[in-house]
Amino acid sequence: GLETGDPRGFRTYEELYAAFMRQIHYFVDMKVRVSNYIDRMFAKYAPATFLSLFIDDCIAKGKDYYNCGPRYNTTYIQCTGLGTITDSLSALRKHVFEDKTFTMEALLDAMADNFEGHEPMRQMILNRTPFFGNDDPYADQIAVRVFDDLYDAIEGKPNTKGECFHLNMLSTTCHVYFGKVMGATPNGRLAGRAISDGTSPSHGADTHGPSAVVKSLGKLDQVKSGGTLLNQRFLPSLLQREEDISKLASLIRSYFALGGHHIQFNIVDTETLYAAQKCPEDYRDLLVRVAGYSDYFNDMNADLQADVIARTEQETF
Repeated sequence: GLETGDPRGFRTYEELYAAFMRQIHYFVDMKVRVSNYIDRMFAKYAPATFLSLFIDDCIAKGKDYYNCGPRYNTTYIQCTGLGTITDSLSALRKHVFEDKTFTMEALLDAMADNFEGHEPMRQMILNRTPFFGNDDPYADQIAVRVFDDLYDAIEGKPNTKGECFHLNMLSTTCHVYFGKVMGATPNGRLAGRAISDGTSPSHGADTHGPSAVVKSLGKLDQVKSGGTLLNQRFLPSLLQREEDISKLASLIRSYFALGGHHIQFNIVDTETLYAAQKCPEDYRDLLVRVAGYSDYFNDMNADLQADVIARTEQETF
C-alpha cells in the first residue's frame, strides 16, 4: 500500500479521511492498470471466437469480443464494503476525534489483538456508534461522501477498448473472501468475518427496521453506478397476512422511488438456518438468496452460510 502517515499522528478526522482517499486513488489506479493489461493479453492471446458470434457488432466489425468487437465496451470495477467502511469511519470520527472516548493508539492495539481483552471497548463501539442503515444523518452522510468520492476515483478512467471504467457495487460473494483476509476493523468487526456486501449495512448494524435501511440507501445517488446490491432478511412471521405482503410491496416501491437499484430478501429465521447446518439431510430443499443468485443452503460452504446467518433478522417493517 501507499505510505500515508502513522494514524496515531492524525489530529483531525479530515486528516484521516484524506489519507483514506489517497489509498483509494492508489488502489483504483493499480486496479485500472492491471485490468487493462489483462484485457490486452486476452485480446492478443485468448480470443473468444464462439462468444463473438453471438455478441452484437463483433461480426460486422470483424473484431473479437475481447478486442473492441461488441457494441458496448464499458468496464466496471466491482466494489463492496460500503457499510463496513462507513461504520469504521463513523466509529473513528465519534469516539477518537470528537468524544475522545479512547485514543487512536488504544483502538489500533485492540484491533491488533482482535479485540481480545478489549471487549468493553468493542461493546462501546457496537452500541454507541451511529451505524449506516438506520436513517441516521451522522452515518449516512459519511456513506454518501465515501460513495461519491469512490465514484469520482473510478469514473471515466480509460480502458483498452476506447471507452472507460465505471463503478458498480454488486459484490456477489467476494465480500466473504475479503473479510477472511482482513484483520479486525474499527466498527467492532472481528478478523476473518465477512465485510458488508454491496451497499448493504454491516451485519447486525441495521437495528431500526427495513424502512430505515431503504431510507439510508436512498440517500446514495445510485444512478451513478452500474448497479448496487442490498440484502435483507425477514422473519417468516413478518409475512403471514395479505396486508403484510402489501407492506413488503410498498417497501420495494419506496426503495425504487428513492432511487434504489436492487433489493432482495431471505424469508427465514436464524433457528432454521442453524438447524439446517446441524441436520442438512432434513433441509435439502432450503433455498436462500445469496447475492444475484439463489442456492441451496446446504450446498454452500460454511463461510457463505455464516454470512447469510449474520444478516440482521428483521422483525417489523
